This record gives sequence, structure tokens and C-alpha cells, in this order.
Amino acid sequence: MTKQIALPPTLAPRLIGRESAAAYVCCSPMLFDRLVSEGIMPPAKQLTTSRKAWDVRELDLAIDNLPRKGGERLPLTVVQATVRDDFGWE
Repeated sequence: MTKQIALPPTLAPRLIGRESAAAYVCCSPMLFDRLVSEGIMPPAKQLTTSRKAWDVRELDLAIDNLPRKGGERLPLTVVQATVRDDFGWE
């Protein structure tokens, strides 16, 4: 993976590659591929014909939707409240 030198060190990238996306969700790249193919994790964004990357915000939403131990999921209203898009702007 190439180092991002154009971003300030305090600004995380919005799009990340496969290996970084797998590390972000705490799994191996092979397991991440399986989670994507099963629809548990989101598909990549297509940057060019040969380059794809995952949106960190979409990964966050997929992580929020994962079941808890025992198979239960948070009520959708709780998940929605944690990822609101309303920044208080009119």
C-alpha cells in the first residue's frame, strides 16, 4: 500500500483499499472478500477500471448493522441515531 503524503496526518482518508478495509473491520482480506460477496460488507467503489476502494462511512454502517453475540441486532432507530447525517445545518 502506498503512503498517503498529500493528506495532513490528522485527516484520515475517506476511501481505503482492500487490505486496509479488512484491517478496519478486524478480519483477514480473504474473510473480508467473503463478507463482501455475502452482502455483509459493502461493495467497493470503482475509482478507475483497475482501481477500487471502500468508503469508510459505508463500512461503519455495515459494522453498526452486524449482529451482537447471540444473533440480536440493535433496533434500526438506535443505529440510525448513531449515524445521523444531520449536522444541525439549515
